[in-house]
Amino acid sequence: MKVIAPGAALGVLGGGQLGRMFALAARRMGYRVHVLSPDADGPCAQVADVAVVAPYDDLDAVADFARDVAAVTFEFENVSRAAAETAARFAPVRPGGDVLHVTQHRLREKGALTAHGLPVTPYRAVRTPAELETAVAALGTPAVLKTAAWGYDGHGQALIRAPGDAADAWARLRTDEAVLEAFVDFERELSLVCARGADGTFVHFGLLANDHRDHILDVTVSPADVPARVEADAVEIARAVTAALDVVGVLCVELFLRRDGTLLINELAPRPHNSGHLTIDAFAPCQFELQVRALCGLPLVAPVRLRPAAMVNLLGDLWTDGEPDWAAALALPETRLHLYGKAEARPRRKMGHLTALGDTPAEARARALEARDRLLRGAPVI
Repeated sequence: MKVIAPGAALGVLGGGQLGRMFALAARRMGYRVHVLSPDADGPCAQVADVAVVAPYDDLDAVADFARDVAAVTFEFENVSRAAAETAARFAPVRPGGDVLHVTQHRLREKGALTAHGLPVTPYRAVRTPAELETAVAALGTPAVLKTAAWGYDGHGQALIRAPGDAADAWARLRTDEAVLEAFVDFERELSLVCARGADGTFVHFGLLANDHRDHILDVTVSPADVPARVEADAVEIARAVTAALDVVGVLCVELFLRRDGTLLINELAPRPHNSGHLTIDAFAPCQFELQVRALCGLPLVAPVRLRPAAMVNLLGDLWTDGEPDWAAALALPETRLHLYGKAEARPRRKMGHLTALGDTPAEARARALEARDRLLRGAPVI
């Protein structure tokens, strides 16, 4: 694989915060960044060298965009396979369109993982109310019904607590293709962010422990407090996933740790991940630098954890009563603020995150939560 040297232009399909953080890492390394997105003032466009405003299904615009860059990546899964394949006619796309095609559709993803013998949550394909009834009988309740495509942060899913809830759940999702997943009685939600190079080099950030609120990631802690055997199993699962899908780039494997100590794959994200944002401050290199390195054929080195860390998401709800108290939060030591440049704060919208470091994961977590609390109540009076 030919190295794409600093100074070249890199393209990113998608204009959100993941594109923004990719662009900041790439520019720090000396690359120029072009972004294609429907949003002229999105988080990535604000820091890119060139912003092309176009929908992702405008294949002529995608082709013109790809002609002007040395390589293309994407920052979210809502880019069609056709767009990825169009870009690939003019520049290498990493991860490739085949990876995107698999991971943007839950049934294709689970089918691919199952075919390679990887552990997934028990599931059934559902395309009609009758199939849902059969699936509920097979998997039992509670169970979770999810749209096959375009779901994120709890959107496009419904909990079925009892068989009688199935018809209502199907009606609420308004879809013609879904997947029913057995409810997993898990001990922890974990993720493993990793990267794979074109030469097969595999590196990772170790297991991250995640807490969700209303289906949205709330807190991530590194390192996760799990037995060494669990982390070793997670690493081997992630290594197998990246090899099976021939990933070149960054990928996150979201996992359930069951109470018997075994792991199940929940979902894949073929890009940097929200849970990996703490790597910007706590690891060298971070997940976004590894994305740049993999895209450009540069060596992938094993990330080194500099300090235990925790990240908390900042949702638009924090702005309900006015501007948060940034000074109060940042008065805490070893705490860093990352805002994404979104113009409008809305409930449940990810506006930024705070990362805190500490001597222990517990200390980092407590500091991150305290920093977020201070955004609303200010610093304590001494």
